[in-house]
Amino acid sequence: QVQLVESGGGLVQAGESLRLSCAASGRSLSSLSMGWFRQAPGKEREFVAHISWSGSRIYYADSVKGRFTVSRDNAKNTVYLQMNSLKPEDTAVYNCAGKYGTVVPGTSGREYDYWGQGTQVTVSS
Repeated sequence: QVQLVESGGGLVQAGESLRLSCAASGRSLSSLSMGWFRQAPGKEREFVAHISWSGSRIYYADSVKGRFTVSRDNAKNTVYLQMNSLKPEDTAVYNCAGKYGTVVPGTSGREYDYWGQGTQVTVSS
């Protein structure tokens, strides 16, 4: 099976940027549809972005659209989440998730079979 590991989180000030990475190991990332989710303390998991295995289908939550960009580099077995113009409300643990093949990009997270451990993003005002 595939293992997913997120990295790139940290502490930044509002308006700054971070780029999160999700690296796959044990199996190729190329056929995985991928999603990004986040969860703030005491809150439910929130959908952030989705990119299909082919890269042809991309979806964003309204709260991040125009600020965040999801991409993938199959040669590096990595998906990315570029986060610009960060706001304090973006503070959360960010997880990547994957599922082989084409999936309906729902917002619950139940569509995905594999999850990373998460990386903390903290945005100060």
